[in-house]
Amino acid sequence: MRVVSLGDLVVDVVVRTRSAIATAADTPSEIALTVGGQGANVAAWCASLGADARWLGKRGEDAAGRLASDRLSALGVRMAGPVEPTGTGVVVSLVDLAGERSMFPDRGVAVTFRPEEIRPEWLDCDHLHVSGYALMAEPTRSAALRAAELAREHGARVSVDLASWSGIRDSGLEAFCDAVRVLAPDVVFANDEEAREVGTELVEALWIVSHGARGCSFGDDMREALPVTQVVDTTGAGDALAAGWILGGPELALEAAARCVGQVGAIPLASLQ
Repeated sequence: MRVVSLGDLVVDVVVRTRSAIATAADTPSEIALTVGGQGANVAAWCASLGADARWLGKRGEDAAGRLASDRLSALGVRMAGPVEPTGTGVVVSLVDLAGERSMFPDRGVAVTFRPEEIRPEWLDCDHLHVSGYALMAEPTRSAALRAAELAREHGARVSVDLASWSGIRDSGLEAFCDAVRVLAPDVVFANDEEAREVGTELVEALWIVSHGARGCSFGDDMREALPVTQVVDTTGAGDALAAGWILGGPELALEAAARCVGQVGAIPLASLQ
C-alpha cells in the first residue's frame, strides 16, 4: 500500500520528569533527542508496519533537518517536498510522571509550505493522511487541499487528524472547520477534546476517536486499549494508531498505539516487520 503523510518533520526534545516540577528550581529529568512531527510520525509508523510510505512537507537542510530526515529514511520512508537552507522545526515534549505529555512546538519552515511547491507525482498513492496542523493557517492549508485533489486523481482515500484542540481554537475554529469541509476526508482521527471542539457532525466520514487509556471508538465500534507493561511516553500514540488503522484496521491500530506508549519518542525505534 502506498501512503503519503503530509505534515511536519521536526526534531523532538523529550523531557521526562522524574519528580514533581520544582518551579524556579531544578527538576531531575531524563532527556532524549528524537524525531517527530505529526506527518513524519504517521509516515514512520506506516513504513515500519510494511507500507510504501512517503512523507510530504517542507524541511530545512540544517543539522537538525539532516538528523530528522536521515532517521526517517532509515525507517524506509521516502522524502518529498521543498527544502530550505535552514529552519527545521523543534518541539519540546514535557512528559509527566503519569506518561502524559505537554508540547511546546516551533514548527519552523513547515508553516511556509505552498501549494505551487507540490509536484503531482508525489501524490501517486492509495491513501493520503493530512495533519490537522496543516489546515490551521495559510499557505499550508491550501497546500494540503491541493495535495488532496491530486491524491484523489489517483483514486486515493483521504484522512485527517485534527491534531490539537488548542491549535484549532487559537487558529480560528470557523476557518479550520471550513478547511476540513473542503478537504472532505473519508476518515477523521481525533481525541475526545478535538472531537468536542469541532463536533462530529462537521463532515460525513468515519470518525475514529481516541479515549486515551480507555481505548478508541472506530465509528460505533468501541475497543479497549491493549494492556501495556508501563506507559513511558504518550507522544505520537495517536499517530501510531492512525498508521495502524490505515494499514490494518482497529486491531493493528491498537497494537501500534500500545507499542508507541511503551517507548520514548513518537516514531518507532526500529522496523516492526
